[in-house]
Amino acid sequence: MTKYEVLSRSAEHWPEPGWGGGDETRAAPESRFRAVRDHIGKQSTDALMVVQNGKVVFASGDMTRKFLCHSVRKSFLSALIGQEVQRGTIDLSPTLDALGINDREGLTVREKSATIYDLLTARSGIYHPAAYETPWMQSIKEPRHSHAPGTFWCYNNWDFNALGTIYTALTGLSVHAAFERHIARPIGMDDFRFDAEVQDGWFAEDPRSIHPAYAFRMSTRDLARFGLLFLREGSWDGQQVISRSWARASVLPHSEAGDRGGYGYMWWVARQGVAFPGTILPEGSFCAIGAGGHYCLVVPALDLVIVHRVDTDIPTRQVDRFQFGSLIECVLDACGNPS
Repeated sequence: MTKYEVLSRSAEHWPEPGWGGGDETRAAPESRFRAVRDHIGKQSTDALMVVQNGKVVFASGDMTRKFLCHSVRKSFLSALIGQEVQRGTIDLSPTLDALGINDREGLTVREKSATIYDLLTARSGIYHPAAYETPWMQSIKEPRHSHAPGTFWCYNNWDFNALGTIYTALTGLSVHAAFERHIARPIGMDDFRFDAEVQDGWFAEDPRSIHPAYAFRMSTRDLARFGLLFLREGSWDGQQVISRSWARASVLPHSEAGDRGGYGYMWWVARQGVAFPGTILPEGSFCAIGAGGHYCLVVPALDLVIVHRVDTDIPTRQVDRFQFGSLIECVLDACGNPS
């Protein structure tokens, strides 16, 4: 148990077009978020949006600006895979061997025995070089062939990138095109585009692997819509965009992730309050995280979505997990007992 009370939802509010406005800073009431405003003024926060009971209660920065998403992209693909599992297009049980998946250095018979499920839960045991890895990801990567598929969790971009390849092979759509069609449109994203004129997604290649990363840019308010979709267990204003069972299973702690909590289907999950230093999250909280300070944190116990962005196009700008944990403690204090 935590000090925060579980809120009842008297009515579900849904974003209208233009939700979040433009370049703005607001709070309601102002005094509740004074500590939040003071905190973000001392770090490299470029945008923060706090949504409670479906309403924007605090916003700082330009909600329409499209920032790099970094590894938040993985939670997007998880949602898309869930839709295809529901449709029957994707089964989680086939092995890489059955799917014809390989890579530049070649995969062994044991590595090819990994299933789609193993990749989804970051348990493939395949530590082949991969695109879009951060220095931290490279530092925690296990030695090649050190673990059998399904036996060991490791946050590993090879798994996540290969899933993008598999998704396209089984559905005929790129991750970005599918996201625009099956998620962005149904939940009314205001800013995300993937069309002939503007493409807010691309593939990041790496000569060491045939499986590219599927990079995204997204505005803060659109990312908040995505978080709200999962807060509402895949439902959007009367439409079940993602099955409730998938939305719930995705954010269970299938694997233990040490002082980072747990890991689900390409979502980070609080485990017994553990997720970020400096704060204790209510049970059931989960987060999509991107390098440099991109967070989409969902706290169902408080009917809360918190989206934090940093202009990581500037390499020196970042907000680390320690700073974010301290900020979240301020936000939870402001939202735990709303007046």
